[in-house]
Amino acid sequence: MKNKSFYTLLLLGAVIAGCTAESKEKKADAQTDLQTIPVTQLIRQQAPLERQYVGDIRAQRNVEIYSRIKGYLEEIYVDEGEDVRKGQLLFRINNDEYKVELARAKANLQNAIAEAKAGELEVSRIRQLVEKNVISMTELEVAMARFAALKAKIAEAETAESQASIRLTQTNIKAPFDGIIDRIPYKVGSLINEGTLLTTVSDTRNVHVYFKVSESEYLEYVKTRKKGDEKAESNLELFLADGSRFAQKGRIETMEGEFDEGTGSIAFRAKFANPEKILKHGSTGTVRLTNVIDDAILVPQKSVFEIQDKNYVYVIDTGNQVKMRSFVPRSRFSNYYVVDSGLEPGERIVYEGGHSLKDGTVIRPQTIRPEKIQ
Repeated sequence: MKNKSFYTLLLLGAVIAGCTAESKEKKADAQTDLQTIPVTQLIRQQAPLERQYVGDIRAQRNVEIYSRIKGYLEEIYVDEGEDVRKGQLLFRINNDEYKVELARAKANLQNAIAEAKAGELEVSRIRQLVEKNVISMTELEVAMARFAALKAKIAEAETAESQASIRLTQTNIKAPFDGIIDRIPYKVGSLINEGTLLTTVSDTRNVHVYFKVSESEYLEYVKTRKKGDEKAESNLELFLADGSRFAQKGRIETMEGEFDEGTGSIAFRAKFANPEKILKHGSTGTVRLTNVIDDAILVPQKSVFEIQDKNYVYVIDTGNQVKMRSFVPRSRFSNYYVVDSGLEPGERIVYEGGHSLKDGTVIRPQTIRPEKIQ
């Protein structure tokens, strides 16, 4: 009886040992079947935050040249798009009429001076007669009043001569500063009226670029500047209409004094050097403003997939099971998203290969350090 019990226990032990070995073998096989997926850990790190705005490009000086007198356009000394220097002659309006006007004004002045001289002599003569009691004092006062009127007539004639001289000078129209000539709508022989627009001169050696930012972006810029970041005002890049980057970097100079009630935005003005004069007044571009964030959470673009305009990643728990989670990106630069919310530092995410996974899948993680990804 004892031997029978012994053999029974021995058989039971063998069965248990066999089951245990079979269970271990199944677990090993299951572990072998797991996908090896590269994963990375989220950490806080320094990153540039880039924002883009539509920029309105304006010359630092852009002046419309108007005619101040009426006459026929007699000469055009420049061509459209030509560089001009300050004081350079641009146009000449026929001046014959204004020369005659000036000559008449000069003659009137000389006549007034002569009359005043005669009046002065008359006052002197009457004064002598009054002193000898030949005539009354009233005669002297009348003569002095007449002389004062003649001197006023001189002043009036001098003013008329000055005006005629100015109007003659205005027949020659000169450049107010160094710049580039814009379109010239009138040709030689055209009748020009007072106030006619002849052309525009633009000084584009430096240009101003205006762009509008939201209130939150304005506050972010102000805070960055208060921290003493000297690069905060000089880290602007300009991209032209063809997508090319402008060679010179810009600097924020000033901003408007109040927000636009309709859009809730405020306009910034940046200055760009334009030594090759590529930028023209009235053109547009895209301004890229870069601020450095010290504690950003970065997610590689390879890790992100989109579903119905939302961004998702696979987060890995302690049991190596993947869970799909959405997050809100703050911005995007290079090959990364900057996280605004939805993910925390220290969490592990699938780096790449997520297209073959499903929510709840257990994987064999292959860790890739963040610095290696960079």
